[in-house]
Amino acid sequence: MCFAFSASAENADPVSERRDAQAWLKKIQVAAQKLNYSGTFVYQQANQMRTSRITHLLDGKNELEKLEILDGKPREYIRNNDEVICYVPDAKTLFVEKRVTHDVFPAILATNPNDLSEFYNVRKDESGRIAGHDCQAIVLEPKDNLRYGYKLWAEKGSGLLLRAQTLNEKSEVVEQISFTQIAIGGIDRNRVRPTISNTQGWHVENAVMSPSSASSGWTAKFLPPGFRKIREVKRKLSEEPVGAVQPSPREVLQMVYSDGIAAISVFIEPGSQSRTEGSAQQGAMNIIGKRHGDFWLTIVGEVPSTAIRQVANSIEFKSK
Repeated sequence: MCFAFSASAENADPVSERRDAQAWLKKIQVAAQKLNYSGTFVYQQANQMRTSRITHLLDGKNELEKLEILDGKPREYIRNNDEVICYVPDAKTLFVEKRVTHDVFPAILATNPNDLSEFYNVRKDESGRIAGHDCQAIVLEPKDNLRYGYKLWAEKGSGLLLRAQTLNEKSEVVEQISFTQIAIGGIDRNRVRPTISNTQGWHVENAVMSPSSASSGWTAKFLPPGFRKIREVKRKLSEEPVGAVQPSPREVLQMVYSDGIAAISVFIEPGSQSRTEGSAQQGAMNIIGKRHGDFWLTIVGEVPSTAIRQVANSIEFKSK
């Protein structure tokens, strides 16, 4: 059996195999955006696990989505295209904002899949079953040490992504998201409505965001190859100091870079002397906090620590 497999592998046309794998990536990308589905998935990062339920519906040209956090304090995200409302029942608060990145499982691919082949070796892997569905595995092996590898499991009929694993340089799983139950098609529109219909008297928190011009002055000079800026926005966030009657807003500049599957965010705000510089890692996520003159920088990304340090050390401000 092993010899037969090796022989067929040797006879396979590498170009054809690569194209087939890339076609699967395109199928994964389209399925997440165009299909109606609802399912429960588990997110595992280091020693943490979180269970969520997602329901997605395409209504004409509008994408409607409901994401329910099932562990810990209840939270619910209702998305209509790029507008997201987060319901926090415990605090009787609604957070309203525009989504900045398009990487919520199972819609994790944010670029033309063909572009990924410049920085990843893309190939088909074994077949298997996830949540009762037959799946095809696709592996993305990084061509440098500045990004992780990925193993994606797509449902064979629809192409919907049912499991995504993030792999380190030793091919060890450092993060995983996987459906435990999924229904594809036949989703009633009422299932994407918020669970809480009466929010009278709730506090509404608007995370006001505005596009920031390319001449803001901030830039990351040395990005990992293939990463490009996909968004730069100014966010007004509110802090509520103890005893304060009104929240005090603060403005944060966010720059988002992506290679189409992994993202790095740089947050820039006026400096705070109470903060301590340093770095942290949890699962695939690496974070660095550091001062830059009168500003505080927070660099966050699901990339190896080498890449986060490279970005953090290359951030510059040039006045107009």
